[in-house]
Amino acid sequence: MTPPLLDIADLRVAYPGRGFRARPQEVLHGVSLTVRHAETLGIVGESGSGKTTIGRAVLGLVRPTGGRIRYHGQDITHLSSRERRALARELQVVFQDPHTSLNPALTIGDILSEPLVVQGAQPRDARARIRELLDQVGLPKDASERLPREFSGGQRQRVAIARALAPGPRPIVCDEPVSGLDLSTQARVLQLFVDIQERTGVAYLFVSHDLAVIRHISHRVSVVYRGDIVETGPAARVTSTPDHPYTQQLLLSAPAADPEAQRLRREQRRRREGHTERT
Repeated sequence: MTPPLLDIADLRVAYPGRGFRARPQEVLHGVSLTVRHAETLGIVGESGSGKTTIGRAVLGLVRPTGGRIRYHGQDITHLSSRERRALARELQVVFQDPHTSLNPALTIGDILSEPLVVQGAQPRDARARIRELLDQVGLPKDASERLPREFSGGQRQRVAIARALAPGPRPIVCDEPVSGLDLSTQARVLQLFVDIQERTGVAYLFVSHDLAVIRHISHRVSVVYRGDIVETGPAARVTSTPDHPYTQQLLLSAPAADPEAQRLRREQRRRREGHTERT
């Protein structure tokens, strides 16, 4: 059996407490999960559950207090800054807000060329790669001469995806990448993620609070509740007939397109909340 691309075992992360002499607050309590080659693992949970911290730990943006993160068999839990920079070619990220993650003073061509120049690409090769990237994400060729403010939110997120793809990464951490977009734009960007994965074989660790988004994009799903993984399984099962009460609550809270189905969900949620209060 092929080893996983990412292997996270008993991951613990604590943030400093608020106030003088306050004790650190542990936000992840021993999380374990894997991401396979060419797979999308969806991480879903409500705000404050710890799901974003998992992605930040993988990227080296927070320092774990326990556990282990392996990438391609290599322990990357406590890499130095220099080692992290070397790893950036293979491990990339797409953040939630493309407006703040793109330098407004640089053209799209300059933004996309940055990671290529760091790798030592020649100008001619970089220009060819930029044209390829723009084509991959469905942007016109003249986009490279324009500034981020000249694009819509969905188009800026396409630029952010292109920048993440530029170094040829194997996994990409996606931190709520469509939450700031309207529904129609969300659907197009999600399909773009799927199309790119089918063409390139890239893997995604996809973080979202939206169960419908996770259902659409993921092969498997891990549900995070108060710093713990409470359920993991195939996306079709976890997002339709979950086992854990918390996941069931998330499902009942998700909006339904059909008004009658939405009414039934509201009734089920009220009954469940009433049962919880009594017990």
